[in-house]
Amino acid sequence: MIDWFVTTLRTYPEIAIFLALGLGYYFGSFTYKGLGLGAVTATLIAAVLIGQLGITVSPPLKPFFFLMFLFAIGYGVGPQFVRGIAKDGIPQALFAVVVCLFCLASAYFGAVIAGYDIGSAVGLYAGSQTISASMGLATDAINRLGLPPEQSKAMLDAMPVAYAVTYIFGTVGSAIVLALFGPALLNIDLEAECKRYEEENGGKKALGGAGTAWHNFELRAYRVKDGARIVGMTALEAESLLPSERVFVERIRRSGVIEDATTDTVIAAGDIVAIAGRREVLVDLIGTVASEVDDRELLAVAADGIDVYITNKEVDGKTLAELSTRPSARGVFLRKIVRGVTATEIPILPNTKIYRGDILTIVGRTQDTAAATKDLGRPDAQTDVADVAFIGAAIAIGALVGALTFRVGSVPLTLSTSGGALISGLFFGWLRSVRPTFGRIPSPTVWFMNSVGLNVFIAIVGISSGPIFVAGLQQLGFSLFLWGIVVTTVPLVLAMYVGKYIFRFHPAILLGCCSGARTTTASLGMINDRAKSQIPGLGYTVTYAVGNTLLTIWGMVLVLLLA
Repeated sequence: MIDWFVTTLRTYPEIAIFLALGLGYYFGSFTYKGLGLGAVTATLIAAVLIGQLGITVSPPLKPFFFLMFLFAIGYGVGPQFVRGIAKDGIPQALFAVVVCLFCLASAYFGAVIAGYDIGSAVGLYAGSQTISASMGLATDAINRLGLPPEQSKAMLDAMPVAYAVTYIFGTVGSAIVLALFGPALLNIDLEAECKRYEEENGGKKALGGAGTAWHNFELRAYRVKDGARIVGMTALEAESLLPSERVFVERIRRSGVIEDATTDTVIAAGDIVAIAGRREVLVDLIGTVASEVDDRELLAVAADGIDVYITNKEVDGKTLAELSTRPSARGVFLRKIVRGVTATEIPILPNTKIYRGDILTIVGRTQDTAAATKDLGRPDAQTDVADVAFIGAAIAIGALVGALTFRVGSVPLTLSTSGGALISGLFFGWLRSVRPTFGRIPSPTVWFMNSVGLNVFIAIVGISSGPIFVAGLQQLGFSLFLWGIVVTTVPLVLAMYVGKYIFRFHPAILLGCCSGARTTTASLGMINDRAKSQIPGLGYTVTYAVGNTLLTIWGMVLVLLLA
């Protein structure tokens, strides 16, 4: 039975890949307090174990999935990357560049001091910075060095060994350094700073206060009493009695007849009005001065929630407070803001800015959400079908451009097909955010290209290098793990102090900026938990977009520096 199993995997290596993926995603899903191996590391370990059976995988399969992964990464972060470079995200973008340089320098000097070869150095870098994608570009760069085949193979085989040894602390250690040690090193009370940030930006939660008026809404019916203050007022004037809240007179029953209310509708005594707003406001404010009635027919309105992909350049960079004054915002409430390829949830505050490429979840009457969607952009869930013609053409164009080689003296310069695919993704991802009539890739498809594309690449790397993994680990020894700790920790500590004293970021978002620049999502989760707030996520998206791009490219740069 065992002989048959081994023979089958050797004959059909595609089964071995799927087996590695299944084991990797299963064991990678286990976490403790938000920390775990993750799918990438678990897949690599599973693939290495399976690779002990001596399985050969077809060469074109690995770059195919890697190009798909890199394009998906670029496509997902394109809008944030371009905005960070071109607009008011410049300080965060520059900070991410500085942090990425710290990461490259620490890996370079660590490898030189320790005397590691190029393959081990790249693995040290990729694992300590938890940037698996860099190994793909590094692989291309090593293959272009013109070394003897056996020397190149030895380097490529050493790469996943060093990666696997250093990745564990790269993930867990970065979370510990930023979330647990970071506030102490910076001498800040993270929870208090996040509360202060909310208060400074209109997020103070108090009776009738702003900042929480964008969600948790209900529609309730009230009878207008004789002599009530709102008698004779228009609906807009009545709504203005609570200037810091968002309440709307949606419908009116008058003399038994129901009609939709407009801003000019005059309210009369005896009317039954349907008012939409936060439950807290309807119960504690309006409910104390008006008689609530159960008018099912009046309240039986079509309502829905919809995800809106922001594309309108007129709303790009506007705050929620500014957007709330637009006519299309009447009767519409905001439940969630999601930004970036990591779907980072952005806090809902009056001063929170909205950008093209964001996804807003809005709720309200169907006609109101339809009007708001038309004003802001497009529904995000138009179809589950991806534009595969666009995907194929975009990756092909990027890879063709990346395949071009230019010589400066005797030095060949090239993006490589991998770098070309990444840049193509950045460009077309940004273009999609401003010209959304083509190139739709649903979020689940982007996730599949991103996650599965990378893990198939990792599985093939692990299966191919499996036979030499144990020997390489014995050769490199425990010192590699210690160097991984150093290379992980030094850039993070420097980043915190540079962010505080040079860039002067608000303490509430500083650690989020550090997490994004180092693309360590695990640490952001721990930071948010410790802050008891989503505020640190405001510093994550722009820095993540820039960091994810540069840290990936650094894999190729590190090979060139060491060569």
